[in-house]
Amino acid sequence: MKLLGRTYLIAVLVFLYTPILVMMAMGFNESPLYELPFTFSTRWYSALMSNTTLLTAGANSIIIAVITAVLATTLGTMASVALSRSAFRGKSLLQLLLLPPIAIPWLITGTAMLIFFYWSGIGRGMHALIIGHVALAIPYVVLVVGTGFKTIRADLEEAAMSLGSTPIHAFFSVTLPLLYPSILGAALFAFAVSLDQFVISYFLATPGYSTLPVQIYAAIRKGFTPEINAISTLLLLGSMAAILIFARFAKPGENRDKR
Repeated sequence: MKLLGRTYLIAVLVFLYTPILVMMAMGFNESPLYELPFTFSTRWYSALMSNTTLLTAGANSIIIAVITAVLATTLGTMASVALSRSAFRGKSLLQLLLLPPIAIPWLITGTAMLIFFYWSGIGRGMHALIIGHVALAIPYVVLVVGTGFKTIRADLEEAAMSLGSTPIHAFFSVTLPLLYPSILGAALFAFAVSLDQFVISYFLATPGYSTLPVQIYAAIRKGFTPEINAISTLLLLGSMAAILIFARFAKPGENRDKR
């Protein structure tokens, strides 16, 4: 049974990672048509450096993702604090309303945002993309940080206040450090949601301002080139580096072990 379980796990991992590894490998293949035998070359990375369209779209995606992570994490953490530490009328309804933005198909959400932004005068462009991405990321942040709150004992703040600390000082000196891994994880989640977002970006981007997923979609329609493999590989390596940094310095569970 144990051997069967390991075999199944290996099969799942191979199924998930084989397409990614093939994509990364073909970014180093000399042939533009993915012809075999494989001939190692960095020509597509050199071509990427001169492809201002893809580089600009990638920079736009990273900028929007960083702004989204900061805003969504700040607003989502504040909302999570209110939901976890306060009791008020309508609290259960607000917690329930966090689920529909995650469950509703992004196609419907994108259409609704496009109509609302035109109706309200917000329009399209970078500002609309940031608003849309933040709105999508906040529910994820609230859920992740809220889960972190459940692992923290509320009486730790009470103990700090009994020793003369104010409620605000107790929160920032006791609760916030313990909540740090959850907040950092939520920020990375918001960053990933924004960076990977295609539907909302497709609806809200203007012809002169595009994100990387939208630009890749447009490039595939015109003719796929391994330059897309190259920039996708760079983004993948960057994401993996961020995850490793988070795992190295955030150390989730360390605070629980020390308590």
